[in-house]
Amino acid sequence: MPSSPAETSSSIYPTYNRAPISFESGEGVWLKANDGKRYLDCAGGIAVNALGHAHPHLVDALKSQAEKLWHVSNLFEIPGQKRLADRLCQATFADRVFFTNSGAEALECAIKTARRFHHVNGAPERVNILTFEGAFHGRTLATIAAGGQAKYLEGFGPKAPGFMSLPFGDHDALRMAAAEPDVAAILVEPVQGEGGVRKLPLPCLTGLRELCDERGILLIYDEVQTGIGRTGRFFAHQNAGGAEPDILATAKGIGGGFPLGACLATEAAGSAMTPGTHGTTYGGNPLAMAVGNAVLDIVLDEGFLEGVRDKAILFKQSLESLKDRFPDVLEEVRGTGLLIGLKTVCPNTEAVAALRTEGLLTVPAGDNVVRLLPPLTITSEEIREAVQRLENAFAALSENKKSA
Repeated sequence: MPSSPAETSSSIYPTYNRAPISFESGEGVWLKANDGKRYLDCAGGIAVNALGHAHPHLVDALKSQAEKLWHVSNLFEIPGQKRLADRLCQATFADRVFFTNSGAEALECAIKTARRFHHVNGAPERVNILTFEGAFHGRTLATIAAGGQAKYLEGFGPKAPGFMSLPFGDHDALRMAAAEPDVAAILVEPVQGEGGVRKLPLPCLTGLRELCDERGILLIYDEVQTGIGRTGRFFAHQNAGGAEPDILATAKGIGGGFPLGACLATEAAGSAMTPGTHGTTYGGNPLAMAVGNAVLDIVLDEGFLEGVRDKAILFKQSLESLKDRFPDVLEEVRGTGLLIGLKTVCPNTEAVAALRTEGLLTVPAGDNVVRLLPPLTITSEEIREAVQRLENAFAALSENKKSA
């Protein structure tokens, strides 16, 4: 039964602890609530609004396509799919792309692709996927099994088989598990977003690539949150160099706010998915393709990703200063690019609420971390404004602790 009066009066599933705010409009990094208050959005729709709100180029692309064609299904050719797939392949390791509506669907496709690869290559017993504690790969029955977190598995029956969650950073356990003959792939986030903005060291990505080559298993990256420029590279693993995957799942930023995901694969892995082995009704529809191509127009433009890296340096330097000034509130600054984590001394939900009072929107994560996921288009001036609001909130939290 619903547990609150608000839930009782609503027809919506009571699955979210929503903040008591609703928004009527947005522009760039700013959101305007129904009561007129403006918020600086460093939540970004949980890393979705990569180019901010109502970006003119995205709006024009969506409106133009909406006036022509919305949906035809994948029973027919969709030119925008070919263009977006070609551009993704040109910018990455990939040779093949499958379009989805979400990150969870992209991960489902990645898992199926890995298992199918071994099936067609004479090893159908290779179905197990190795994952890591603290991971988050989605909310479907398969992806909660892949993530392995008890809080997401509870109450949904037996855990889907075929996934083994290993301790984060335990190289010996990984090597032992990878030696088993039924292992199909290793699935890893280059940076665990929901898990507390925990970055996998770049040499570890290279080590994973070498281990997979040694054992004849596939390497899958979950770049749903880290992709499309979030870390200052088109994809986070490109910071490592030479640690390319066989399969990659992405979503969030690729649609800039429109539901869109993609599974990228090498020719060897992707060619295992023959007609009839997978499908989607809405995935890759003309509206999504128009917006996805518009996002790439901006993100792949010369100098854009370099600008993200420069902004990240400015943000991180300012946050380190706050850590020195408020050690009773801020314990650690984590992350890479504009995927930033603040490990707080107080409960992270308390910090998120205090920041919201200051008109700054953020996102909680595991390990008592507050995530900052601003649009990649945020300006230096807006970063300084965000830091000022962080300072105000931290000063209030610090004063409250002293007076308690």
